[in-house]
Parts: sequence; structure tokens; C-alpha cells
Amino acid sequence: MMLSELVTRRYTSKAFDSSRKLSPAQVEEIKTLLRYSPSSTNSQPWHFVLAGTEEGKARIAKATSGRYEFNAAKVLNASHVVVFCTRASIDDDHLQRLLNQEEQDGRLPTAEAKQNQHAGRSHFVNMHRYELKDAQHWMEKQVYLALGTALLGASVLGIDACPIEGFDAAILNEELGLRQQGYTASVLLALGHHAESDFNKHLPKSRLPQSDVISEI
Repeated sequence: MMLSELVTRRYTSKAFDSSRKLSPAQVEEIKTLLRYSPSSTNSQPWHFVLAGTEEGKARIAKATSGRYEFNAAKVLNASHVVVFCTRASIDDDHLQRLLNQEEQDGRLPTAEAKQNQHAGRSHFVNMHRYELKDAQHWMEKQVYLALGTALLGASVLGIDACPIEGFDAAILNEELGLRQQGYTASVLLALGHHAESDFNKHLPKSRLPQSDVISEI
């Protein structure tokens, strides 16, 4: 199947069948998609909380109360829910850990390569930290790259998905102790299989014309 067929066929599931669960193999695929998502300068400014138990999903659903109640069923009925978390800061300890991991994985065969990698990444990180002062926004952009990777990957795996921004981050940060760990919740992703009541499955996709969104030069 062509990738274009997948992206035109996939849709945001609005209702999940709580009786249908992802297989262990599918869950492992999702974990791999998250871990290997691309990020600027391989900065990986993220953490992912994966809830696959009723207890875990109920904890996340606490953040879908009140004005966000309309999203509670998506969280509770999905097979699994991913909380995409963004680092509160990208500090020197994190940069050193990245460098050490790259060296361990064989990406930096010489001391010069290691120094160049560290200098290059530090340049961009420090630019966002000190000159542009938008480090948090920049890091969250990388987290959304991971969300896009997971959404496309889910469609390849035959998994229905629903990205969710409608939740109370303060409640979820408190419930999962994310602030103490140096993270904040940015977006949720509900994964599973659609219910027959999912109205969105039967609606045609709608996008602006190609000529409006793509210019060729």
C-alpha cells in the first residue's frame, strides 16, 4: 500500500471500543516509534507515559474533568493512552547524557567528532535558551514531531488514534508527579480500535485544495 493511501484513509477516532485491546506486539511497536522519533539536533527533550491499565487510564482521565469532560470517554475507552511530556529545561546534564549515549552507540568514533557534535548541539540549544528565549516552545516542537511519528505509525499498524490537547495539564502534572521529574504534560494520544458509534469514521476527509497549501518553485 502506498503511504498516500494510508494518510488519506486514516482519521481521528472520536470513540473507542473498550473491549478491543492492542496486542503486545503493537504496544512494543508504539514504544519503538516514540523512542526513535526525530528531534532537532537529536535533543530528545521528552518523556512518554504509557497507560495500558484501567487504573493508569483513570489517573490520566482526572485531567479531563470539568470543561474537558468531553474527552474523558476517549481516554477511558482507549486501549492505551500516551502522555507526551516536554522537559522543563534542557540543561547541561541532559546535553552530556545525549553525548555519552551517542558515543556508546558508535556515532562518535573520534574525540574530534564528539567535540564537534557537542559544540553544534550546544550552539542551537543555547541560542534558544539565551538569545531567542524560547527554549520551552522549541522543545515542545520536538515533542510534536514525536506525536506526528506516532500518528503515522499507528495508521501503518492498523491502530486508531486520537490526539488530545483538551485536558488540564496542571491536574495531570500533579497526578503523575511530572514537575518533580522535570517535565510537563503537552499532549495526549489515545490508541485503540474505533467503536461502531464513532461518527467520524463515516465522514469524508476535508482538506484545503493542494493548490492552496503547496507552492512549487
